Amino acid sequence: MKTNTTHRRAFLAGIAGVGGAGAAARLGFGSGISLVSALANAQETVPGTSGTDLILLGTQGGPNFRVERVECSSAIVVDGRIYVIDCGYGALGRMGEAGLNYREVGNIFLTHLHDDHTSDVVTLLSHQWTGGRIDPTLVVGPYGTERLVEAALTYFEANTAIRLVDEDRSVLPTEIFSGHDIEATPAPTEVFSDDRVTVSSVENTHLPESALEQVPYRAVSYRFDSRDRSITISGDTAYSENLIRLAEGSDVFVCETIEAGTTRENFERRVAAGAYADNPEGIWKHVIETHSSTQDAGRMAAAAGVGTLVLTHLLPGALMDVPDELYLEGVREHFDGEVIVGQDLMVI
Repeated sequence: MKTNTTHRRAFLAGIAGVGGAGAAARLGFGSGISLVSALANAQETVPGTSGTDLILLGTQGGPNFRVERVECSSAIVVDGRIYVIDCGYGALGRMGEAGLNYREVGNIFLTHLHDDHTSDVVTLLSHQWTGGRIDPTLVVGPYGTERLVEAALTYFEANTAIRLVDEDRSVLPTEIFSGHDIEATPAPTEVFSDDRVTVSSVENTHLPESALEQVPYRAVSYRFDSRDRSITISGDTAYSENLIRLAEGSDVFVCETIEAGTTRENFERRVAAGAYADNPEGIWKHVIETHSSTQDAGRMAAAAGVGTLVLTHLLPGALMDVPDELYLEGVREHFDGEVIVGQDLMVI
């Protein structure tokens, strides 16, 4: 895997000609293990494209939604095949703006099940089926992902029943949409592979120990290794030694970050306006303790020896008008490599 990469950055609005379809094979699961193998598949690809690109679909720290920045989502396109990581509110619309055909997304990876990372999963799946998709779509994520997909199928049950009769359709959503729970592990563990990418994951530190003792849900980070690049995506997390091991030597490290001072200022304004009425300080404790400061993002990037650090899931993000340099100041205390402050529809 190359370690020195020329990173391309562009905004994708107006890009055309990235449609196309192909056949997709059914995905097989190993019994009782987290590895999803799809080595023989022939999934849809974007014609005329080669190499590996990262596309930032949503870069706002959430749960928050703004026109400038939608909730967290990214796409990795490997030789034309689309892999979506997280799918917060606004992700489906951003796919259209990026020129990505949502009907051709066959694999979705969820880092955890907070709603700002999952809200558009049901929208994507329902519109895939309504739009005529007949090939499998697999949603991979930590405990609860399989049940989330089942709930999505229940959500558009009426839509399905009506269209099966009224439009004489024959493919059932239950036949093509599935979720798969992976184990959250301390060491990098392979959880998916096909002929273009290998995906590994680790458990990160987004959920504090007190929460882990009370709920079965977990949060994970992912690493995508293709023939020409390695991209690690943190998901939401505080500083994490597990994540450092996963990201080691990555060409691109996509890490969430929070600039604490301005985020607190915005938080107090919102509380004064009536937001977070149910225990605001409890919510703030979660915000400040379970996310990565700009300093933490820099420390992890340096420890992992990554080529480029991309900041996303930004707080305050579009909630306040702050310069990019504010995020960079903390990062630069620890990391002297290339740093990109992510924006929606940026290609890296």
